[in-house]
Amino acid sequence: MSSLSPAPLFTDLHAGPEPAAAHWTTTSDGKKIRLGVWTPEGARGTVLIFPGRTEYVEKYGPAAAEFASRGLASLAIDWRGQGLADRLIDDPLVGYVEHFTDYQKDVAAAMRAARELNLPRPYYLVAHSMGGCIGLRAVMEGLPVQAAAFTGPMWGINIAPHLRIPSRLLSTFMPKFNQGHRLVTGTLSEPYVLSSPFDDNMLTTDQEMFDMMRDQVTAHPDLQLGGPSYTWLREALTETDHLAERAAPNLPCITFVGTNERIVDIPRIHQRMESWKGGQLRVVEGGEHEVLLETPDIRTPVFQEISGLFLNTAAG
Repeated sequence: MSSLSPAPLFTDLHAGPEPAAAHWTTTSDGKKIRLGVWTPEGARGTVLIFPGRTEYVEKYGPAAAEFASRGLASLAIDWRGQGLADRLIDDPLVGYVEHFTDYQKDVAAAMRAARELNLPRPYYLVAHSMGGCIGLRAVMEGLPVQAAAFTGPMWGINIAPHLRIPSRLLSTFMPKFNQGHRLVTGTLSEPYVLSSPFDDNMLTTDQEMFDMMRDQVTAHPDLQLGGPSYTWLREALTETDHLAERAAPNLPCITFVGTNERIVDIPRIHQRMESWKGGQLRVVEGGEHEVLLETPDIRTPVFQEISGLFLNTAAG
């Protein structure tokens, strides 16, 4: 009996390549998550796309098209608490997770689905932002991928120096007083792309890609997610601190970070990649946080290098 059932996939705005489908699947702890799958004919492997916080399957349609043009299928995940997956608290616009390791249950469910769908092997990983944190633990724990690429990975969070101590204190104590579901002070329940203008935004310098994100969450409000909760922040800080102490896995890897990155902790990225045997760090000139959604002159070489790593690894 199949563990999958059909799910909606919004293709009205910046659809990915055909054929495309979305599926519901259920995690080991009973959470319903959504998977988006793009399977071009003759694909020579499958890219597992681990999105960032607030993100959703449809945002990766253009990335799936880039990979399809280079002979790769793609599978993207709606993590618990975002996209069309089960939201975890009463306010659906507040980012929340009980424990960061719960995301590994989503990973396990996605891997079961990939096998059930008979997606082309080998598997590869592309992990962005929060997905980079989830993906780092996953590859440390044996995720069956041949190579990995990280973009703006959340291996630490960029918190202003004067806010670091208050952030840790509040994220520790608010959950103890049953206020962990509250929105972190200074963040909004409205999605960033709706509350911020394009000028000097922290995501991309590409107006078309910024408009795509804005248009998708406007046309499909169920995809919207705002700022994080105190519990999410506590868990994220704990997880990134823990992973920083662990050795890098023995896996071909390339990591990209923009020169104008303002969301994640850049020193943590350098520290990790300096200790990753066989890992490469690429600093993307002029790039913001979303290097996969940057202007064509920035993002095209990124996709070329990722795909080259993957296909060369398979050939080797």
